[in-house]
Amino acid sequence: MKLYDQILKPTSWKLPNGKTIEESRSRSPIYIIVTVLIIATSLYLTQFDFVKVVKNGQQFWTMLFAMFPPNYSYTDSIMTPLLDTIKMSFIGSLLGSLLAVPFAILAAENMTSNKVVVYIVRLLFTVMRTLPTLVTALIATYIWGLGTFAGTVAIFIFSFSYIGKQLFEQIETADMGAFEALEALGSSRSKAFIVTIIPQLLPIYISTCLFNFEGNVRYAAILGYVGAGGIGMILNENIGWREYPNVGMILVILLITVMLIESVSKLVRKHLT
Repeated sequence: MKLYDQILKPTSWKLPNGKTIEESRSRSPIYIIVTVLIIATSLYLTQFDFVKVVKNGQQFWTMLFAMFPPNYSYTDSIMTPLLDTIKMSFIGSLLGSLLAVPFAILAAENMTSNKVVVYIVRLLFTVMRTLPTLVTALIATYIWGLGTFAGTVAIFIFSFSYIGKQLFEQIETADMGAFEALEALGSSRSKAFIVTIIPQLLPIYISTCLFNFEGNVRYAAILGYVGAGGIGMILNENIGWREYPNVGMILVILLITVMLIESVSKLVRKHLT
């Protein structure tokens, strides 16, 4: 009971006028207990073994040290798959970002009065965004065969759903004052949208597209694991062959590439703000 009084019993103050004010009872202990129970249940259901993690974790350092120094002579074999990865990311991101624009307009409630159309387009974005890129790439390889085309399709689907969701939310938060004024003066909705809404959204839209492209370069690097082409294929092959110096060189080249793309993207976004 003493513990209950200290933790759960509400604190009260007596005012000079004789009234008593009581602080609401803290729910923090209940939240802590529920959180601990959820964590314990998750560890039990997933059969998490901390001892095995610590014991087998040493193999990570063994593999990491085996990658260095990297095999610099393997650089020429990396460049073609690396370019394929960049091309997959760029084409998929570009096409997905462009196609997302008309669908985002249809999904915005302040631009589309038909609630059924709004719901269907938003559901489309949700379903496509829920599918992991690796799963989409695997399905694409069964349909179109192994190669970079399947990877491009997977990146296109993710970019379309991601940019579309971000864009329709931005459209709904745009200032509609000038848009409504132009409509009142007899302008068409499409012309009013181009003149008033697009200038508001263009910097944010380009920034989002660049951020999406950065992420897609990383995603494309692992699509080779399901046969979708790019640098991921030779990465998977060299890991399977235990050619760790080659793996180290692939990771170094990939790191440099991602850093360069991020630097250029950051510079462009800086000029947009």
